[in-house]
Amino acid sequence: MIRVENISKSFDGTPVLRDLSFEIPDGRITALLGANGAGKTSCLRIVCGLLKADAGRVLVGEADPARDPMGARRQLGVVGDREGLYERLTVREYLAAFAQMQGLSGSVLDEALQAVRDELELDTLWNRRMKGFSQGERMKVSLARALVHRPQHLILDEPTRGLDVLAVRLLRKTLLRLRAAGTTILFSSHVMPEVAELSDRVLVMAKGQIVGSGTPQELSMETGCENLEDSFVALAYGRHQLAPAEGEPA
Repeated sequence: MIRVENISKSFDGTPVLRDLSFEIPDGRITALLGANGAGKTSCLRIVCGLLKADAGRVLVGEADPARDPMGARRQLGVVGDREGLYERLTVREYLAAFAQMQGLSGSVLDEALQAVRDELELDTLWNRRMKGFSQGERMKVSLARALVHRPQHLILDEPTRGLDVLAVRLLRKTLLRLRAAGTTILFSSHVMPEVAELSDRVLVMAKGQIVGSGTPQELSMETGCENLEDSFVALAYGRHQLAPAEGEPA
């Protein structure tokens, strides 16, 4: 479980997160929706321990990333908004290095590498250097890096950005498999059909706060809207933004 308790964060005196609280249960996929500047990435970076909150705390399992960053990171797999691939390394060399940083060695390391190679269909990339990889290939490697040590909690920031259809299908299949295995999954996205299909729960952010929470169906009922996109617009921007443009049918 990931628990966010009353976190606040400001940059140069401008509030980005305001007394933010929520829980992400094990074995569930939770989506974080918000307009640009709503605070999604800052929130995810605090959960991962990459940014320190001004107030409040986060628990990843029983570890507080601010007080015990290594304890939290051992439980976390992260696919962030910056890939950080070392293009001179082969995929195997790169993943082995990250697995070793997590304390894997010997036969345990070999088994972890083989498992993630099989799960993410990395055979054709395994011994290639990563320079020149496509966006979909880079995302595969980033996801493999996040999963190689078998974390209980997975954080993804805009994971489908720039991906082709096959890469999105593989990502979707992987997330559903992880959910079935009990993994805690939190991801941000702007792709409403993906969010509606994958998410057990949706958190809508606006101006650093949660302004809506529930299943896609519950949010539609709460807002009186027919779909998740309209529900998101109503919650994040206001119902006036749902008015049809001039010349469109009401």
